[in-house]
Amino acid sequence: MSAPERIPPRRVSPQELLAKGELTVRGRISGASNAVLYCTVEYEGVSAACVYKPVAGERPLWDFPDGTLAQREVAAYELSEAMGWGLVPPTVLRDGPYGRGMCQLWIEVSAEDSALLALVEGEEPEPGWKAVGLAEVGEERTALLVHADDERLRRLAVLDAVINNGDRKGGHLLPAADGRLYAIDHGVTFNADDKLRTLLWGWAGEPLTEEAVEALRRLSANLADGGPLVERLAELITAEEIAARRARVAELLRTGRHREPSGQWPAIPWPPV
Repeated sequence: MSAPERIPPRRVSPQELLAKGELTVRGRISGASNAVLYCTVEYEGVSAACVYKPVAGERPLWDFPDGTLAQREVAAYELSEAMGWGLVPPTVLRDGPYGRGMCQLWIEVSAEDSALLALVEGEEPEPGWKAVGLAEVGEERTALLVHADDERLRRLAVLDAVINNGDRKGGHLLPAADGRLYAIDHGVTFNADDKLRTLLWGWAGEPLTEEAVEALRRLSANLADGGPLVERLAELITAEEIAARRARVAELLRTGRHREPSGQWPAIPWPPV
């Protein structure tokens, strides 16, 4: 009698793990303006570390009166996936020990990845770097803030322009051991008014790459009325904010260039880390 065929265990996706797994709070991450909890999640024998941000721990923002920051975090993940770049870690909206909130896969940062941001002397960046602007570093002393001329950051600059990120700081950049770059903290995004505030201005006004144009075309098609992406976004942000995404994508495709500061809103977040 032959041995019974072994059935391999079912593969559990990160999204399924985050959405259905048992969430256990292990501690609180200090330094955040809203409640951020470090957790583990386990489902069908698979476990992982994650971040849980309960809506109950959010501080109200006058210029983001609709929805929640948690919903905007999930919407940023959905847009990143629709562009095909996977820049935002898997993120879901779910119930947890402190109520409904955002749950996002924890990313271990690689200590070996080269620096992405720096303060340097002089007025021009070295090869391989892009200038952001001058920053005060002491009494009557300034330094040039630069970021790496890195294609991963360049993709993120395009994503931030689409989601209208009002707070892209250096501490939100997570280079992983596999070479991928992830970005976190997308609570202040998707405003219908121009709020773009970022450290990634090095490509401002430069032509978009062919890759970026293709990603934007793909996103434009996915933002058509009645599509699954729009139905998903309608659960997370307002109709006005969805319409503003279409307009921002159309503008990027029309100009074919990276966004430039509007002059109507501080261009660089403070503090920058």
